[in-house]
Amino acid sequence: MSDKKQLDTLTPTEAGRVYRGARHTPLRRAVKIPVWGDLGIRLGLALFLIFIVVMIHWWDREGLVDNLDGEVSFLDVVYFTMISITTTGFGDIAPISDRARLVEAVIVTPIRFAVFFIFVGTAYNFIMKRSWEKWRMARIQEQLSNHIVVLGYGVSGSEAVAELIDRGTDPNCIVVIDPSEERLADAEALGCNIMAADASRDETLKAVRIDQAQNVLISAGRDDTTILITLTVRAMAPEVPISVVVRANDNESLALQAGANNVINPVRFTGLLLAGSAKGEHIADYLADLASVAGRVQLVERAITAEEDGIALSDLKTGGRGLRVYRNGQALGFWEEACQILQQGDILVEIVPTPNGETKGDGRPQPGE
Repeated sequence: MSDKKQLDTLTPTEAGRVYRGARHTPLRRAVKIPVWGDLGIRLGLALFLIFIVVMIHWWDREGLVDNLDGEVSFLDVVYFTMISITTTGFGDIAPISDRARLVEAVIVTPIRFAVFFIFVGTAYNFIMKRSWEKWRMARIQEQLSNHIVVLGYGVSGSEAVAELIDRGTDPNCIVVIDPSEERLADAEALGCNIMAADASRDETLKAVRIDQAQNVLISAGRDDTTILITLTVRAMAPEVPISVVVRANDNESLALQAGANNVINPVRFTGLLLAGSAKGEHIADYLADLASVAGRVQLVERAITAEEDGIALSDLKTGGRGLRVYRNGQALGFWEEACQILQQGDILVEIVPTPNGETKGDGRPQPGE
């Protein structure tokens, strides 16, 4: 694959990392203008353009004729300007000289279109677009059910969303909440539902029907914020599974007490990979392979099927290898006698090959798992 094709497959963030050493990235700063400020700017620009036309008409008033009294006053100029910009005119005041007609054609007409588009754009943004978006969001919220809510779209949150999509989750079933509009733009580009809001507020979680969610993934960037969000989510959705990311070992127990079902410590996981690499150069590679759907193998958790009732964990028909069985809250290893007979209600963890299992990296066949 050529360098250009490789870059075409990268996200904008990844492409920026590639080019970072070759060229500079210009500084950017978001412009925060309130609604009424934006409206004031639009109206001010329209009035400024109208003022320019009034001055032009007043300067060239000798080329105009008033069919009523024959005299063109400043009030007549203002009247003629407003009528000519907003309508086709009534004919009571009209340009008669070649210069006046040229001014109308070359200067006034483009300004007329500019003012028209300013008013149309303002009406669209502040009336039609907002009404449409409000109606559309209401419809989306009404249909939210069995969805995945991702609270925080930083490094961990964005990677989680990308992995969910790679694993086959419909982006329309993912709701991402983050206070940063810039980060949310990346999630929206993936097809996810987004909301720029504080995830610790009750009204925010109610808006995304948190109690109807399939799973909630929390990665707020700060452990204290993550635990606060976990408490809020658990209070509003007692039965929804919650997975959280914390970075301090002391906060793992706090996250569990707050109501998290799964607590992930990326620092600890990194330590496990480092320790594994010290015992064998391929151990860390295999662990990373297991964690991603892009690898050759993948860990899957599921309930046993009716056909698997009574068979041994080693005899699964899926082509995978059973590793562990969860029965009545107890974890059973594949070597234990109890795993020789699966029972209805068992939850098993198995390792299965992925579509990438036959090739890896440069496309050359690899030894079987």
